[in-house]
This record gives sequence, C-alpha cells and structure tokens, in this order.
Amino acid sequence: MPWYKRLSLTTWIFIALALGVVAGIALQGNAEFATTYIKPLGTIFLNLIKMIVVPLVIFTMTAGVISLSDIKRVGAIGGKTIVYYLATTAFAIIIGLAMANILNVGGGYSLPAEELSYEAKEAPSFIDTIVNIFPSNVIQPMADATMLQVIVIALVFGFGIMAAGKKAQPVADLVNSMSEVCIKIMHGIICFAPFGVFGLITPVIASNGPDILLPLLKLIVVAYLAMILHMAVVYSGLVKILANVSPVRFFKDQMSAMVFAFASASSVGTLPVNMQCSKKLGVSNEVSSFVLPLGATINMDGTSIYMGVCSIFIAQVFGIDLTIGQQFTIVLTAVLASIGTAGVPGSGMIMLAMVLQSVGLPVEGIALVAGVDRILDMMRTTVNITGDQSCAVCVDAMERRKAERKAAKAA
Repeated sequence: MPWYKRLSLTTWIFIALALGVVAGIALQGNAEFATTYIKPLGTIFLNLIKMIVVPLVIFTMTAGVISLSDIKRVGAIGGKTIVYYLATTAFAIIIGLAMANILNVGGGYSLPAEELSYEAKEAPSFIDTIVNIFPSNVIQPMADATMLQVIVIALVFGFGIMAAGKKAQPVADLVNSMSEVCIKIMHGIICFAPFGVFGLITPVIASNGPDILLPLLKLIVVAYLAMILHMAVVYSGLVKILANVSPVRFFKDQMSAMVFAFASASSVGTLPVNMQCSKKLGVSNEVSSFVLPLGATINMDGTSIYMGVCSIFIAQVFGIDLTIGQQFTIVLTAVLASIGTAGVPGSGMIMLAMVLQSVGLPVEGIALVAGVDRILDMMRTTVNITGDQSCAVCVDAMERRKAERKAAKAA
C-alpha cells in the first residue's frame, strides 16, 4: 500500500492546515490571489457540508428519538445535556476572566478614541428567542438552515412517530434508511476535507498579516491559553470522572473535528465531522444524534471565554477597574446570553455587546477586537465543538450505567 494511503484523515487535515499557513504567509503581499483562486476550494467544501447538515440533523435526530422509544428517556438525556452545557459555560467564562486578570491582558495597549467605531446590533429578547424556536412551517427553517427550528421539527416528528406505534413503522424505517444515506454522503464529503481546510485557512493567513495581528497578539495569546486550559482541565476532568475515558484517547479521537473546526470557524459546518469522531469514541447513535446538533446550536464555551477575556481587555484599555460583583454579572450574563442568542448570525459579537452593556463598559470597545475576531473565532469554535463531544461522551456513559443498574435490578 502506498505511504499516502496509510495516512489517516486527521493527518491529511493537519498537513493541509500546515500547507495553508505556509501558502498564506507566502501570499501576504497578494491576498487577492488567495481570496480569488484558493478560497473557492474552501467555499465549495463548506457548501457541500451545509447541503448535507440539515437533512443529516433532521433524519439522524428523528431516528435517535425513535430509537429511545420512551419520551421520558428523551427528557432524561435532554436534561443532562442542558445542565452539562450550562455548567461548562459557567466554568469557561470564569476561566476566561481569571486568565485575563492574572495576565493583565489589556496592559500597555491603547488606541486613539477617534479610531473606535462600532455599532452594536440589538440582541433579541429571551422571550423572542423562545418564540422563534418554534417554526410556523416545516420548509422555511430547512431552507434557511435555522438550526434550533430544525431540531424542534426533528423532535416533533420523532415524538409523533413514537406515539403512532406500529402504524408508523414504515415511516420509521424510511427515517432510519435516510439517516444511513445521509451518513454515507457525509463520509464521502469529508474525504475532501483536506482540500477544504487548505482553501479556508490560506486566505485568512494571507489577509491577516503581522500589521493586524502583532498589536493585539497579547489578547490572542491570552484567549488561546484560556481556551486550551478549559479543554485540558474541564473537558479532560469530566470525561475521566463521568465517563472513565482517557483524556489522551478523547483528544486523539476528537482531533480531526478540532482541526476542521479551527480552519472553518463553523460549529454547524463541523457537525458531520464531529459525529464521525463520536463513533470513534464509542458514543451511541441515539445520544450523539441528539446531543451534538443541540450543542452545535446552543453550546458556546469558547465564545464565553472570548467574552470574559475581551471584557477585561476592553475595561483595561479604557482604564476601568471591574469589581468582583461586576465580573460575577459578566458570568451570569454570558451564561444567559449563550442561550438567548442561540442560532443568531454573528452571535459572538452580539453576546459581547450584551456583556459589555451589563457592566457599563463602552460597546465601542468591540472595535478593538473586531480586526482579529476571525483569528479568535477559529479557536473558540474548536472549543465549542469539543465541548459538544465531551457532553456526548459523558451523557452516553451515564445512560449506559443507568441501563446497567436497571438490568441488575430486573435480574
């Protein structure tokens, strides 16, 4: 067998990422070439991913609900998932604030006030978000890829098929068959991931040269360190304690999704790759098909760290000292904002604006971090999808133990 066929997909994605960085550095003087001729590779790949994501979520999540065969069990898995996501989000924002304070993230940086320009978009109210979760028709959410509404559609039809019992067996068989078809298509598309990663990362490096990155390098380094610490401590600890899975194995099997998320900066776009990693980690289809799509939409640990670090950065640049009470307010606001802005385009910036307003910091400060937002977005997406996977692993392990206890009592 030729050497190149022996390399895993993860290795090829790493190679593509490295080549993209090298090509991007080489093309810094000609970023237009990278955008015009190389970026389309990434765009085509992302388009294929987006094409399959909606049917994949619809059929795999519906199939997952049907396979649970008990509405109470759906509620149990959903409850554990929501609690896990909220808890890790709180940990994330605390780690972000702590690292930003300890490392004095905004120290020594200043920008003339006239260079600051940012108009905050109005965030939807929490009630509006709840109302908007429930679609008024079936087709529009799928056409617009409004993922929270797509998830609700899948759950409703899953419950309906479950309630109809034997009469709905042909529909259940069709859903299971379509789920398998979508998974096979997904595997085929993922084979082209290295080309997509190369096309996505090259123009980013070519466009964001040292002139943009160096003045804000400390912010990037602190944010990245906080995100790595969160994954190394919180996710490693939880998968070890709750699922008895070695952190080394967890990150090794999760690596291809992490690399793809880093290059694409899209949680929903990474979903098919994340589901493939879930199989490697031994997570059951019924759990992964429920937990991962939900997490790709509402779980924002990386974004929470970003908000904590950026809040302290903006406060220090403007010479404002935040009290412990104000920093606690940031924690609460960030946790609630992660739900309240779920599925909203550009939610990272909207969430940051909400957090800044909650403690009286100038929203114009967002202009300070806007230039490197893409660089920060790459890592926060990596953290977000890794958090989704850690939740899937932990919930699956808890469900298995629950089933074993029931079996032992019945024996």
